[in-house]
Amino acid sequence: MSAAALAALGLSLVSAVAYALAAVAQERLASRSAGTGLLRLLGTGAWWSAVGLNAAAALLHVVALKYGPLTVVQPLGALTLVAAVPLGARAAGRRVSAVEWRGTALTLLGLAALLVSASGPAPARVLSLTEALVVAGSTAAAIGLLSWPGARPGLRHATASGFASGVASALTQTVTVAATDRSGPVLSAEVIVVAVLVAAFAVGGMLLSQTAYRGGLGAPLAVVTLANPVAAAVIGLTLLGQGLQGGAGGVLLALAGAGLAAWGVVLLTRAAPRAGGRDADEEHPVAAVLALEPGTATAEPVLLPRQPDQPGHLTAL
Repeated sequence: MSAAALAALGLSLVSAVAYALAAVAQERLASRSAGTGLLRLLGTGAWWSAVGLNAAAALLHVVALKYGPLTVVQPLGALTLVAAVPLGARAAGRRVSAVEWRGTALTLLGLAALLVSASGPAPARVLSLTEALVVAGSTAAAIGLLSWPGARPGLRHATASGFASGVASALTQTVTVAATDRSGPVLSAEVIVVAVLVAAFAVGGMLLSQTAYRGGLGAPLAVVTLANPVAAAVIGLTLLGQGLQGGAGGVLLALAGAGLAAWGVVLLTRAAPRAGGRDADEEHPVAAVLALEPGTATAEPVLLPRQPDQPGHLTAL
């Protein structure tokens, strides 16, 4: 593996942890403020905490895109779930379940296969302005169709969020490579236009995920995690020439790795057993990272005034 690929791997790992914490903050906020308008969300500290975590993760992701191709960096987003499992188990005071171990092993094995087949030099080719506009227009149309009112809005919004984030990453790589290429001006018209598209898709992806998480974190997070690299990989393979190594064998290895990683992600987004006997479908390993499950705090005694004919003033109920 090249030095550029190793740098992309390390940066993606740290970015994945930050994204996991941001997803927890968004899920908790969405569950408490279903139906709340955007202006009210903008006035809450929890919302801005999630924005800060997403911003830090996105910055690390941008640097990773400078050193690694889309076909490598985007699938590494599944490390969000892998990093959350041991942290969540420790915070919840339990052992990692067998399902979580299998999901972690399958995800890591699948990502390793993808890294072997897709690992390559730092990206040099970028999208032209015409290609960027075509990609943005087609993605916006797909997001519009997925966001149309109907059944299962959470999964459809999660798919739209994954597409938006994947396209934002592809456009970000174009901006990063073009802006750091000293052969032309840093702030050319092409760079500015694509940067505006990046901002639009990044913000849109975050807002769509906020809507998707209102019904719970597990299934929507799995869909976002899978849809994101699919969108980016399609762009990388078809428009940026980021092919796979090893010929037909490399393609088969990449497909097998993608299948294993997807299976592992699905397992990791399944419910973990609860000690309190509540419905297992309500808990998710990522949500346990910060031990933010409702009902985990110790009940405090309620103080009530005594009657005038009784000694003392306050007593615990």
